[in-house]
Amino acid sequence: MKEAKTIYLSLGSNLGNKLFNLQRAVLLLQKELGIILEISGVYKSPSWGFEGEDFLNACLSIETQNTAKEVLRVILKVEREMGRKRVSGEGYQSRNIDIDLLYYGSEIIETDELVVPHPQMHLRRFVLRPLADIAPQFYHPVFDKDTRNLLQESKDKTNLKQTTHKLYASRELLFSQLHLVAIEGNIGAGKTSLARKIASDHNAKLVLERFADNPFLPKFYNDQSRYAFPLEMSFLADRYQQFTDDTTQFDLFKNFMVSDYDIYKSLIFAQITLQKEEFKLYRKMFNFMYNEVKKPDIYIFLYQRTERLLENIRKRGRDYEQGINKEYLEKINRGYLDFLKGFPHRKSLIINIDDLDFVENKADYELIIDKILEQALTD
Repeated sequence: MKEAKTIYLSLGSNLGNKLFNLQRAVLLLQKELGIILEISGVYKSPSWGFEGEDFLNACLSIETQNTAKEVLRVILKVEREMGRKRVSGEGYQSRNIDIDLLYYGSEIIETDELVVPHPQMHLRRFVLRPLADIAPQFYHPVFDKDTRNLLQESKDKTNLKQTTHKLYASRELLFSQLHLVAIEGNIGAGKTSLARKIASDHNAKLVLERFADNPFLPKFYNDQSRYAFPLEMSFLADRYQQFTDDTTQFDLFKNFMVSDYDIYKSLIFAQITLQKEEFKLYRKMFNFMYNEVKKPDIYIFLYQRTERLLENIRKRGRDYEQGINKEYLEKINRGYLDFLKGFPHRKSLIINIDDLDFVENKADYELIIDKILEQALTD
């Protein structure tokens, strides 16, 4: 069995969603290398050695059984996976991710492909300052000085600013900061399937809509004009009671909550199905209830074209849904999209899943999770 080593890495990004780039790199490194021991704060610094956008920088320590060469290969693999292409002699330039190996235990390594400790780290305040968060007393094996002394003696006077951002060692920890994630979509979009997978994979309390128990639903699909108002009122009452109960009862053994609906869907559907006077009465009751319920930290809308929705509805084979037509589904899609226009951008996310199969294809599922996490880390 290989001896475990504590390694220290520096991360930087100055392109795109910088915070998400750092977070994604942390998760990929954890997956490939081993247990993350500590993560520094996130610091903002001007570009170093060239003109470009400000960087976000951080450091982390990992316990790994990989050799130093294997660590380097993983670093380059993660950078490639995130879209960075290192070019020999490229000089300093903007990049979405930059990962450097600072220390491999206390070893001194000098080869054609790798020098450890990193030969420039003592010259860079944007490396030393976050490193001091997690390894203030770690001694540089060449200079025989700890991180605090290297920072104090550094001639780099770059203005570094600590941000309020935080990076997390796992998806579970990141998801736990969201408290409530609502997954919405048209009939047949797959919102329940996605909610179940997220809850199972990330230890979330699952809040599912109890639509199947509504006695008016089959009647509504046979005679919409007659049963629209009792259907929408019964949905509203049930959703309000269930959503209030489920989202206010904290589960100590779960990290967060994920729901396959948000109570606002009641108003979207009612606006389509009810007559003008009925809708005015309905909205008064809705507004009262909506003000009382918990709002999601992130609202996800799964968008699918109506042809695929109809195909999904046929496949799942619920008799009372087979009469749903294309026009009705298109009205629902428009209702959701109109609603999202007024939703805070940082809290809403529209994912087009026309060409995705997140149930059978793991890569499609991972793509959706990355989109959710990126939105969670958007200012």
